[in-house]
This record gives sequence, structure tokens and C-alpha cells, in this order.
Amino acid sequence: MIKRIVEISNPTYLHLRNRQMVIEREGVEAGSVPVGDLGVLILDHPGITHTQALLTACFENNVVVLICDSKHLPSAILLPLDGHTLHSKTLGQQIAATEPTCKRLWQHVVQAKIREQAKVLHSATGNDNPLRAYAAKVKSGDPENIEAQAARIYWQRLFGPEFRRNPDTPGINAMLNYGYAVMRGAVARAVVGAGLHPALGVHHRNQYNSFALADDLMEPLRPLVDIKVYEVCELMPDTPELTPANKRSLLEILGWDCSIGERKFPLMVALHQYAASVRKVLAGEEKEVEIPVL
Repeated sequence: MIKRIVEISNPTYLHLRNRQMVIEREGVEAGSVPVGDLGVLILDHPGITHTQALLTACFENNVVVLICDSKHLPSAILLPLDGHTLHSKTLGQQIAATEPTCKRLWQHVVQAKIREQAKVLHSATGNDNPLRAYAAKVKSGDPENIEAQAARIYWQRLFGPEFRRNPDTPGINAMLNYGYAVMRGAVARAVVGAGLHPALGVHHRNQYNSFALADDLMEPLRPLVDIKVYEVCELMPDTPELTPANKRSLLEILGWDCSIGERKFPLMVALHQYAASVRKVLAGEEKEVEIPVL
């Protein structure tokens, strides 16, 4: 079943009743959602209150909860500590993964990211050169940082020569930030569901980053956000902004159909296939990782 993405952006009281998340505003019940149907819950207002029973039910159902800051961008991710029946075994395999295994996995991730960026450029501009050739150049561990070389070409081709990817600026960058944060939460949910620990990355290894593995695995998925932001900007005559309507458009990405080999899945389902494939690679059971693509 495709899990639902629900955003709450008004002063609201959220509580649990009969395994349903009940939504109350100004003392009046506005609706309810079965907790088991939830995949992502986004809380985007300082006036939201919720009960501990509701959060516990969310974690029991592997629901990722994103809490937004004053700029309406997700700033915290709440996840269950134990999301898989073989968590201890899987964690041990993750820790024991060899450096060559991690470097090979990162190579495949970067290659997939650049190939997806090439698809985005082809769709937006009709010209994907030289990104496809760059993807073929990526070696184990990406020692030549082909990822960054491709990014420099990619951003200026997609959003114009004056564009700079700066997370602290509004407009296009704010929309990218929002889309990436939601994608990060969805990937972290799948990682925990596969029994992996999100803090143990294969490339990102910052001691202050609790979601390093999610950051690694979301790299090939960033172009999905990029093309959606591009499409939204094409429809806006003025300077693009992170409006409620644009946020809703970005949330649609998690329901897009993606391919893994010859199979098609909604992205939220495909992420679990992806995380399970990563677990097998880290455990030495498989050599190639299965990455969702458009």
C-alpha cells in the first residue's frame, strides 16, 4: 500500500483515538487519518500540539515525523530506534562492511546521480552533454570528485549561468531545500525499515550528522526534486517562492512511479527496495545496488 504524506500547517491539536490520528482545530474535529496509512507526517506550525501516544503510534508504524523551522523548512527528523526484526544482525554487518565495498557502493550512487542529472538536462534543455560521459568516468570512491565537476555544469545549464546552489538564499534554493529535506526523511525512513543505522554512512562520515547514510543514498534522488522545481519555476511568471501550493507540488514527488530494473513502483515503495538492496551489498550478499530511477 502507498503510504500517505500529510502536512499540518495550521494551529492544530493532534491526538490518537482508535489507532487514528485525530486532527482538531479550535476545539472542532477537522478530520482523522489511520496511523497505519501514514508514511510521512510534516509539522509546520509553532501552534501545533500533539500527544505522546500519537508519536508512539507513529514510530510503531515506521512513520517519519518532520518538524519545520520558522522558514517552513524541515529541521528535525523523528524516527523509530528499532525498525527491523533483525536490526542487531544488520547493524553488525553494516559496521563490518569493508572499505572497498563502501567505495564501490559510492561509485554506483554517484554514477546513478549523474545519469539522472543528464536525464533532467535532456528533459529541460534538450542537451545532456557531457554528463553521460562524466558518469562513465566515476571510479571506485570517486577519487577525482567527478560528482562536483558534473554539478558545476548541471546547475548553470538547468537554472541559468547566474544560479548558485546556496541553501541560505530564497527562491529556487528554498524550494530545493524543502524538496531535499522531505526526500531525506523518506530515505531515512526506508533505511531504518531495512535495519540499517542512518548515522553510519558509506561516504558522508561527519560525527555530527545523524543521517549520513540517508544523505549518501538520497544523492541519485536529488534530480527528482530538481526537475520538479524546474517545472514549478517554468509556470511562475515572477520570482519563484516556497508557497504552500509549491510545497504541495514538491510532496507529489514521493508518489511518482520509479523503475528498479524492469519493475515499476511508487517512489515511497521503491525506497524500501533500494534500502534492502543497500543492506545486501553491505552484507556482502550482492555486488550491485538497485537504485530507483525515473
